[in-house]
Amino acid sequence: MKTVLSGIQPSGRPHLGNYFGAIRRHVALSAGTDTCLFFIADYHALTTSRDAAALRDATRDVALTYLALGLDVQRAALFRQSDVPEVLEIAWLLGCSTGMGLLERAHSYKDKVAKGIVPSVGLFTYPVLMAADIVAYDSDLVPVGKDQIQHVEMAQDMAASFNAVYGPVFRRPEALVPEEEHLAKVPGLDGEKMSKSYGNDLWIFESGKKLRAAVNRIVTDSAPPEEPKDPAKLLLFRFLELFLEPAELEDWRARVRRGGPGAPGYGHLKVRIAEAIEARFEPARRRREELLSNPAEVEAVLADGARRARERAQAVLERARRACGLR
Repeated sequence: MKTVLSGIQPSGRPHLGNYFGAIRRHVALSAGTDTCLFFIADYHALTTSRDAAALRDATRDVALTYLALGLDVQRAALFRQSDVPEVLEIAWLLGCSTGMGLLERAHSYKDKVAKGIVPSVGLFTYPVLMAADIVAYDSDLVPVGKDQIQHVEMAQDMAASFNAVYGPVFRRPEALVPEEEHLAKVPGLDGEKMSKSYGNDLWIFESGKKLRAAVNRIVTDSAPPEEPKDPAKLLLFRFLELFLEPAELEDWRARVRRGGPGAPGYGHLKVRIAEAIEARFEPARRRREELLSNPAEVEAVLADGARRARERAQAVLERARRACGLR
């Protein structure tokens, strides 16, 4: 039995990119035989968040989302990162044996600085805390997309550096990359990567008029319905691919390629996308409403998840303390 560890940052309402890129996979893993721990990375969020109320709301929303979408909390621990303070001490221990050059090579740090974000010490040392999150629970596997593999590699390097000095304390984690990598690359409404910061995202639980309005924002050209088109070049089909069964999807493709009288226009495709999203998440929307009216249930799940996670982290921390001479 392996231990699987992953986290999601509470940076706003989870969108379709979060769902297909991580949440859906986490829910599926929770139904398996491995031990799963999923944390809401509120410590990490402090590198960019300056609004306490917004952070609390976003953290709650992530928990609601996982529970509404069916995470098996009997088999998987769901918890707030900040409810396991042991990771901060482990981060310090790792940081004391990690070279500056490793952090300076971090893609995420360089990307954020290039985008004009004023770097804080927290942003620079972000990978150390991330590595601590991973090794604190003796994690074997870390589900990530290809663009996040460096985070796991840096955790491997930090664990190896510590172990080289103090002996075999931290377990070496491995990245778990999804086979369906194309589904993790969900486009935004403008065709760029879906992101809350770009304002091109679509909330998982959007419905009704707001959902239709959001789908109508998906970028198209001005070609008339009867003009034959290549579905591979249409952004709308990248959304349809996420929700439709293969037979129906191929039927839409054939009709669009053929064109002519009666061919579907972009409006028809957008209506079908909205219908598919509405149907996919309708049971989860109902469950989310139930959870909203019972916040104590959500808190109980997070508290139990933190208890289970801390038991593992405390054992790892004690091992590391003894190795360092702190005990």
